[in-house]
Amino acid sequence: MAVLASRIGDLGTENAFEIGKDIARLEAQGRTIIRFNIGQPDFPSPPHIDREGIRQIEAGNTQYVDPAGILSLRKAIADHLRTTRGLEVDPARVVVTAGAKPPIGLTVLTYVNRGDEVIYPSPGFPIYESWVRFVGAVPVPLRLREERDFAFSPQELAALITPRTKLIILNSPSNPTGGVLSKEDLEGIARVIREKAPPDVRIYSDEIYEQILFDGAEHRSIASEVGMEALTVVASGHSKGFGMTGWRLGWAVLPNSVEAEVFTRFNINTVSCVPPFIQEAGREAYENPATAPVVARMVQAFQERRDWVVPALNRIPGVTCRTPLGTFYVFPNVEGYCRNLGILEAHAAMDEEERARTSPSTMLQMFLLYRYGIATMDRRSFNRIGSEGEHYLRLSIANSMEELRKGVALMEEAAADREGFASFLEEAPHVGGPSKT
Repeated sequence: MAVLASRIGDLGTENAFEIGKDIARLEAQGRTIIRFNIGQPDFPSPPHIDREGIRQIEAGNTQYVDPAGILSLRKAIADHLRTTRGLEVDPARVVVTAGAKPPIGLTVLTYVNRGDEVIYPSPGFPIYESWVRFVGAVPVPLRLREERDFAFSPQELAALITPRTKLIILNSPSNPTGGVLSKEDLEGIARVIREKAPPDVRIYSDEIYEQILFDGAEHRSIASEVGMEALTVVASGHSKGFGMTGWRLGWAVLPNSVEAEVFTRFNINTVSCVPPFIQEAGREAYENPATAPVVARMVQAFQERRDWVVPALNRIPGVTCRTPLGTFYVFPNVEGYCRNLGILEAHAAMDEEERARTSPSTMLQMFLLYRYGIATMDRRSFNRIGSEGEHYLRLSIANSMEELRKGVALMEEAAADREGFASFLEEAPHVGGPSKT
């Protein structure tokens, strides 16, 4: 459309929401859909946090407040950083945002010029690649390898750093893979950045899944490594670990107060401020001792589901699935599954334009949705550049055990339905990916 600015064509999306249109269409037809697509805990926000938000509203705490965030919450976040990461943070470096997603775009807008290079994980959260392209920067995907449990080596990072590298994005625990960077990984990454990156480089450390770790693992941040705090934007929030997705509450800790003022200026130019009653509820999440056992029970439930679903997926012919150390996702390799159904063959037989519009895992995603009522996410939903030839699905296990069992049973049934896929392929409108309208 000529009415739209040309840059809008470079603004991507998040297919976890886009596929909701297909789900709504099927549900309107009376279909029941098992939702493995959305990254949202199936636990409500803790009652004591709810009560604090309600109390603040009833007390009339509904006016404009400091665009950087109320001081009590910024202090609570600073205390949280000291306790969990060993960092002494001045609250003047903390900016409260409407969810943990805005700091991604704010970081790119603040530091990255057209033509600068941005290194980001792939597979990774799709908004990274979206913002890099939107500002006209050069996307540099950092491959996360299945054989390394979707981590990467310092040497792999070093090979991508050039004099034009302006921003390096890290995400641990990782969406979509559940991979976690170890202490040794972070020490090596920090060493490479100190030795090879330009002096004005910035690191964006997305730590939104910091509470959701399994097998006794502890959260670690690149900002805690030698020389990294002065280079790093640490971002997290309340959506995942506290089950507060709809509250839209996140935060970023900037390297210094001057750079924090830039983020504050963006708040002024967009949302003005995050509602104060939401911020006070967020403060309660950090300060009330009742929070920790609620989070622990939620994480234990996720681990029990992980411990069931990984072996169950590995029993399906053509599927191999690593055991994630964090988040509430599993990221199975479905190359053999696609081969058994004839999807790889069908994709290879498409003309060039059709092949570019889809991928084998996308075709499998839509087959599972439309024929078996299972909503999953394909590999291309997690940064497309360089994803060709990689065949994965992301399944959210933020779902009841009953739903997990039903969904995996249906996936196993679908694995043998080569004829069903062949007939589905004749309904070609569905193989290109989630609906856009």
